[in-house]
Amino acid sequence: MKKPVICVCASLLALGLVACAASKSDEGNEQSVKSQEDNLSQQVLDTEDAQVTEQVGEIVELDDIRETLVEVLGEHYWPNTRISPEYLADYGLSEELYEDFYGEVPVVSTNVDTLIIIQAKEGCLEEVEKVINRYREALVDDTKQYPMNEGKIKASRIETIGNYVCFVQLGADTTNAYGEDGNKEAVILHCQEQNELVIEALGKILGR
Repeated sequence: MKKPVICVCASLLALGLVACAASKSDEGNEQSVKSQEDNLSQQVLDTEDAQVTEQVGEIVELDDIRETLVEVLGEHYWPNTRISPEYLADYGLSEELYEDFYGEVPVVSTNVDTLIIIQAKEGCLEEVEKVINRYREALVDDTKQYPMNEGKIKASRIETIGNYVCFVQLGADTTNAYGEDGNKEAVILHCQEQNELVIEALGKILGR
């Protein structure tokens, strides 16, 4: 009579050990699967982060830039009238050369504060740079028309950031910079400082 009881107990013990081993195996498998899933999720996140880093500048909304620049310069940001594609075309920049652009000038023509940002199409960056350089040269050559803006025009900057070509000609009121002796060099320095602030801000926005 004792033998059957012992056999039953042994069988139950064996089943318990098998179940325990299976349970531990299942737990190990679950942990392994979870670890693999975590690794895969991290790889996806890393890939997405890399793609965002590579594409920064391609997803910039140029219309949102003005708000940032106004925060940087405040009342010293004078451009307030959007330029048109026709304006760019008049200077040789056809729509075939760029994906998007943002440009502003003041309403009053005697003021020359200007901001132009061109997002060049792939393979067209060099040509866009040439056009913008010709644009600046034309302004410099035409300073006799508005001699009071000579320093501001000479201080203008062209900066390429990724596939964006930026023309920055700012400075707002330069009356105080001229001083009583009409110091043009002081005006140029003042305008260069204003331009540099904007270029630094554009570098952050456009992903430099």
